Amino acid sequence: MQDLTLVMAQLDPLVGDIPGNTDRAIEAVREARIEHKADVVVLPELFLTGYPPEDLLLRASMETRLAEARQRMAEKVARDVMVIVGYPGRREGGYYNLAGVLLNGEWQGEYAKQALPNYQVFDERRYFTSGERPLVIKHRGARLGILICEDIWEGKPVRQAEEAGADVLITLNASPFHQDKPTERIKLLAGRAQEVQRPLVYVNQIGGQDELVFDGGSLVIDAQGKLCVQAPHWQVGLMPVRLVQRDGAWYPEPGECEPVAEAEDNLYCALVTGLRDYVNKSGFQGVVLGLSGGIDSALSLAIAVDALGPERVHAVMMPYHYTADISQADAAEQARMLGVHYEVLPIAPMVEAFTETLADSFAGTEKDTTEENLQSRCRGVLLMAISNKKGLMVLTTGNKSEMAVGYATLYGDMVGGYNALKDVYKTWVYRLARWRNTQGATIPERVITRPPSAELAPDQQDSDSLPGYDVLDAILERYIEGDMSAEAIIDAGFASEDVYKVVKLVDRSEYKRRQAPIGVRVTVRGFGRDRRYPVVNGWQPGE
Repeated sequence: MQDLTLVMAQLDPLVGDIPGNTDRAIEAVREARIEHKADVVVLPELFLTGYPPEDLLLRASMETRLAEARQRMAEKVARDVMVIVGYPGRREGGYYNLAGVLLNGEWQGEYAKQALPNYQVFDERRYFTSGERPLVIKHRGARLGILICEDIWEGKPVRQAEEAGADVLITLNASPFHQDKPTERIKLLAGRAQEVQRPLVYVNQIGGQDELVFDGGSLVIDAQGKLCVQAPHWQVGLMPVRLVQRDGAWYPEPGECEPVAEAEDNLYCALVTGLRDYVNKSGFQGVVLGLSGGIDSALSLAIAVDALGPERVHAVMMPYHYTADISQADAAEQARMLGVHYEVLPIAPMVEAFTETLADSFAGTEKDTTEENLQSRCRGVLLMAISNKKGLMVLTTGNKSEMAVGYATLYGDMVGGYNALKDVYKTWVYRLARWRNTQGATIPERVITRPPSAELAPDQQDSDSLPGYDVLDAILERYIEGDMSAEAIIDAGFASEDVYKVVKLVDRSEYKRRQAPIGVRVTVRGFGRDRRYPVVNGWQPGE
């Protein structure tokens, strides 16, 4: 009986840091060899550049830097372990998404990704040429069929590898997270393994990269579609699997399997990971945010503390005449609970100075949202001043429901470098706040239970301007994620007045969203790479 120890290297690369990523790969192979006696080490898709490298792929020096990295790996990696790692490369007139196989100081072969995704956040056809041939490499008696990410989702390359004689399928991945993605992934992989009656090894990237976040969850499925081994989600690490040959076939031995996390746990981890990596990889000292006493800023503060630690988080309460006493009390209480730096900066003198300066310009007009927006913009100025002076990134706190309908102020509460809640609907903000408190008290209960308000006018509540969030989010999910027409949403049982109001607000607010900070994508249709609508257009939703 033959056996093979394969180690799935679930790592977090930094896009563009080819020398650093190469060091990470070499160290992972060294550790896998020492700790697990690895025969094969598999790293994620495009690992040497990080994923997604986007237009860095167009840099003239890219190929030279990758050649140097591959040469260094050939010199540094132990001779008796096979390494399978992803990187881009120009070959025979094309530019390919490749998986290279290194053994005994020599690159034994390369597989070019065949299925190039060009939907949602993916635009690989902008850069790459599709491969055409399978690659099967023999090592220690096992024939290993190499695949890359979308090849598994499309299916045809899987069958090609099986027909080429693969005993075991190995796929390198940079698969971004969205809600329900881990479950979808296991279901798909189980089906692919069953189709060709081959075990399947799936190695995924981890960590945040701009608006994308990768959850890891590398796994092994046997030929019958059963999950045998799964690495933890949201953790960097090496996960070994032992493959044994019996009666001419190869079988993965059962090993550690992380239990499926509840939806709130997975989503919260995605938000923490996305923020932590954005701040750390960008080199910021920490973050500063406006803490209003409302639920969005309260949840954002909890995420920031979990991501960075309280010593790197600066919270600022900026009250005005309409700020409720309980808002100020709740903000101060949460800052105390979490141990962050906290200060109170009243904005009344600033607002009054602006109002006096603008008095002649505004003569003969009635008060409206202009005066409300001045309050928000004064707060934005203060936050940016603290950011500039202390090297802290401004963390803005608006949720997806508000961003969708434009319930936010440009250069005011939209000021910031990153928004952890950008792709989180308001109903999920409440769910996450309640869930986080079950893990340890972080948000005062009154913040969760009181009606939401921007507090820019007397007795103001969000429901004055918008449908209730249960209704609003249900409409938005159908219009944004589902691309349903207004008429189809009405046919699904929603009031026509609400639907037409919401879809008009969404369409009218594109110019604001284009100027909003980036934030982690956690739905199948986030604002950013996912949804690209023209700012100026004559499209009418119909009535």
